[in-house]
Amino acid sequence: MSIDTPLSLSGLSTTPLELLSFLLAVLTVWLNIRQNHWAWLFSILSSLLYAAVFVDARLYGDSGLQFVFVAVSIWGWYQWLRGGQQHRPLPVSRLDRAGWALTLAAWGAGFALLSWFLRRYTDTDVPHMDAFLTAGSLVGQLLLSRKKIENWLVWILVDVLYVGLYLYKHLTLTAILYGLFVIMAMAGWRSWRHSE
Repeated sequence: MSIDTPLSLSGLSTTPLELLSFLLAVLTVWLNIRQNHWAWLFSILSSLLYAAVFVDARLYGDSGLQFVFVAVSIWGWYQWLRGGQQHRPLPVSRLDRAGWALTLAAWGAGFALLSWFLRRYTDTDVPHMDAFLTAGSLVGQLLLSRKKIENWLVWILVDVLYVGLYLYKHLTLTAILYGLFVIMAMAGWRSWRHSE
């Protein structure tokens, strides 16, 4: 069986590649909620596999984002282990007003740039949604890397919207994954609030 051979799981159409990506992504978020640094390894593996899944679905922003996730995951792994004071593990913290302003500005600028690029240089049929969610995902990943509790709020919003996008693109298993991510992000928000 090839990695892109369609298979059916209880009537749900997927591929072995999408299924493996799904399982690694769930493991990643589960470990993130527990603040376990091994999450970053599984994030790298899942991101590399999802890059191929998204190219096949013509979600080029999401595909390219996976390579950014790999780089941010390497940085995040270091941050979690040595990014605190005196190279100690990084504690959970909150954004201040300036951090919120920078976060929203980065999301807006990323959306504008990616939307223009995807509309002009690709054949995607969803350039604006792909750009908005790609920029938001990058912001969420950067906040997660610095253990900012607000990363979970970004992920809740992004993941809810991704469910609709993936259903539209017939990536049903990935849509289910992102529905699960919404629930897991809510759990992450609650868990990290208690660890401050």
